[in-house]
Amino acid sequence: MKRRWQLALRLLPLAGLIALLSGCGVKGVSTLDPMGDVAKEQAWLMIFSLLIMVVVVLVVGFIFFYVLIRYRNRKGQEDYIPKQVEGNTVLEVIWTVIPILLLCILAFPTVKQTFALSDVSVPKADKNKVVQVEVTAHQYWWQFKYPDKKVETAQDLVVPVGKTVIFKITSADVTHSFWAPALGGKVDANPGQTTTLKLKADHEGVYRGRCAELCGASHALMYFNVKAVSQADFNQWIKDMKKGPAAPTTASAKEGQELFKQNCMTCHAVGKDGGPVAPNLTDFADRKMIGGTMDHTKENLVKWITNPSAEKPGVTMPARGQSGKLTDDQIQKIADYLFTLTVK
Repeated sequence: MKRRWQLALRLLPLAGLIALLSGCGVKGVSTLDPMGDVAKEQAWLMIFSLLIMVVVVLVVGFIFFYVLIRYRNRKGQEDYIPKQVEGNTVLEVIWTVIPILLLCILAFPTVKQTFALSDVSVPKADKNKVVQVEVTAHQYWWQFKYPDKKVETAQDLVVPVGKTVIFKITSADVTHSFWAPALGGKVDANPGQTTTLKLKADHEGVYRGRCAELCGASHALMYFNVKAVSQADFNQWIKDMKKGPAAPTTASAKEGQELFKQNCMTCHAVGKDGGPVAPNLTDFADRKMIGGTMDHTKENLVKWITNPSAEKPGVTMPARGQSGKLTDDQIQKIADYLFTLTVK
């Protein structure tokens, strides 16, 4: 018994550390730290449900321990057999009605907000007050189109603060799930179908998004970023995206541009030129990550071009280095060119 107490005391600091660290995290990635109207409404529902559950657990626990202590077998009662009672209509009605009432209390706000949040219809008078974004999920990256603005990008989604963004979401291959936890709930992206979602960001910042549906070997690495900016900055970004990046100025970047056109533009696009198979790279140098998982550095970009499957298993992009068509020097020059693709 003494050893058990000693073991429990040793584990106590570890349990305290786990409890402390469970509250740690990066701002902009938690459903419990909502950054938009939709996320706040959903967080309120979660907290409301949790409070009801806590009350139920406390009441049941109190009754359990009360009965355990009040009717325990006392000294001298070893052979005592209490009066046998079968059924109690009043108690049975009570513990049947109370759960029904609790379910009704939970159901009313849940159903109400479910219908409210699923309504993405936009009156003609309010069309200028919303932003339309078409989202296509791929293994394992995200494509974003702004149909009203004639702009396309990938991986980093840019939205204006305080404006409702209506998403039309689909998939190009398997079932994925679009989820930006700090901004609102997740919605499945199904091939051949279009689902809708509306979100709003209250504050400027970068919010982490991810795929929330198992979709293959690199499902856990299928991230994206939501950049919330001011309306003025968003308007400027749209103009700059339509204009496209400036031409490269260094010899290495110029040569890299030619290599990119010869080897990469059947899949990738820069501006309006190129193929639609892989991510649009018009604003590549302005993004936060490479491949959705790696820090945005030239060294990591060289690794990615050389052998993307080593960084993200299952990607369809072929390796270009070593056994591929490009030399290390050519890959370095393409990386130099890609880091000139800025619209800022």
